[in-house]
Amino acid sequence: MGEDYAGVLETAAMLRRMIEAIEKIPSASDFCNPYNKQFCCLSRQIKLFTPMLDELWDRSTSIPDEAIKTLVPLAGAIAAAGELLQFGNQGSKIYMVLDRDRTLQRFKDVNIRLEHALDVISFNKLGITVEVREQVDLVHGQLKRAKDPVDGSDIDLYNDLSSIYKSIDSNTDPVILRRVVENLQLSNISNLTQESVALHELVVLTGGADPEQSLERMSMLLKKMKDFVLTQNHEMENRPNPIIPVSKWSFSTHLIFRLSSCKLEDQCSAAAELRLLAKRGSAYRRCIADAGAVPLLTTLLSQSDPNTQEHAIAALLNLSIVEDHKELIISSGALPKIVHVLKNGSMEARQNAAATLFSLSSVDENKVLIGCASGAIPALVSLLSEGGEQGKRDAASALFNLCICKRNKSKAVRAGVVPTLVNLLMEPGGLMKDMALTVLANVSSHPKGKVAILAAVTVSMLVELIRSKSSRNSENAASILLHLCVGEQQPICLAEAQECEAIPALQALAVIGTDRAKRKAVLLLEYMKIFRDQQMHALSQTKFHANSC
Repeated sequence: MGEDYAGVLETAAMLRRMIEAIEKIPSASDFCNPYNKQFCCLSRQIKLFTPMLDELWDRSTSIPDEAIKTLVPLAGAIAAAGELLQFGNQGSKIYMVLDRDRTLQRFKDVNIRLEHALDVISFNKLGITVEVREQVDLVHGQLKRAKDPVDGSDIDLYNDLSSIYKSIDSNTDPVILRRVVENLQLSNISNLTQESVALHELVVLTGGADPEQSLERMSMLLKKMKDFVLTQNHEMENRPNPIIPVSKWSFSTHLIFRLSSCKLEDQCSAAAELRLLAKRGSAYRRCIADAGAVPLLTTLLSQSDPNTQEHAIAALLNLSIVEDHKELIISSGALPKIVHVLKNGSMEARQNAAATLFSLSSVDENKVLIGCASGAIPALVSLLSEGGEQGKRDAASALFNLCICKRNKSKAVRAGVVPTLVNLLMEPGGLMKDMALTVLANVSSHPKGKVAILAAVTVSMLVELIRSKSSRNSENAASILLHLCVGEQQPICLAEAQECEAIPALQALAVIGTDRAKRKAVLLLEYMKIFRDQQMHALSQTKFHANSC
């Protein structure tokens, strides 16, 4: 008994270490270096393990020891990924570029460790849900395709930096210095100071050993950049009329001013123009955000004027398309105000608020934040019931994303999402059938979701949907039925499935369905075979006892 208890404690401790390591991983917006793409991708991949670890944490006392042992390599791989991501957040940019071979090798090593760790995990014995397994499979596939990480650093940047580094004692062309400073984003004292601290930490880590004087030369290179920046800033301060490039700032230097005006008409017209500009492409979106529009637009969400509110939420929706802006919008305190619009705005504003939550929820940590926001999920369920077709689709998309997080599924069920989705299934024309089934399939993996679905849907309805010509709807209906056939209600559901002749429909799906649909159909057929065998055995036993009497 003592050994069993010790094993449970060890399992819980390992799972807790992995969860805490992932919680410490920087967000995508925290990376600001030439390898942004690789660091952001790795950060997203690691955070996708959170739902699996949450499930395992909830069941840590009942997982077999042999299954738990297969998670040990993953724990080590997550720790190594965490170290690399911290380096991406706090490490020296100069070092990353000049020592790019070593930097890229670290990415490759972490990818290999993660891929190997996923190769050896006993997923079947761990008993994780289908949705979570599919999420992990997605990461696994990405790792397999990324054996050789692409060099994200600009080759011109490497050449520029190398030329300065190799001739550190000579005069440097100011044009080259300007390019390097801008590309490394070291154009202000704050960033230069952070780079100086990062280089100092490298010196500490090496114990002061610098046989090739590379760190010393990097420090000299940084000093050259700092002197250049200080000189440029001094020249700009002494210009009577600093010239701002029209292509980047001028349209924003004007609109932001009007956005912060005390006059409602100025605020409304500025928000309307920003809304349109933010639709033109990522360059415009970045320019608008860099000019400081997000906090001002967030403030306008509380405006009582419906037009101003509509333009502000639509502008934020367009800005949220850029990955870095998602964190910026959340950190500006926009979330409770977006929920306020979702509850109280015009129908167009509510629709755009739902679409904004859908966009923000693509980041895993935001799923939890939105789920915890007061009234967010009930407000989405209300829009799902009351909105027009696009509003319903936006609400359903947001709910699907949010319900990937286990704790949000029970909130959605409590808010009445299941009967609302079933009503959409029954609507004439079936315009929302595909979205309704997709969200139902997601919610059906939760115990409370299963109870609510069994109260609102018959097995015969699901079997009819499995026969559907839509491969997506067939798969989702099979997924719902599969979840219902696991647990206390299994005998009742299997008996009903047998009565409404589910076997031919499942056999057809196992042949012509998608790969995931085929797996689900095969599992259901296995369950039904076992159920029939048990029935036959029970019947033969009854006849035997009757004959004996």
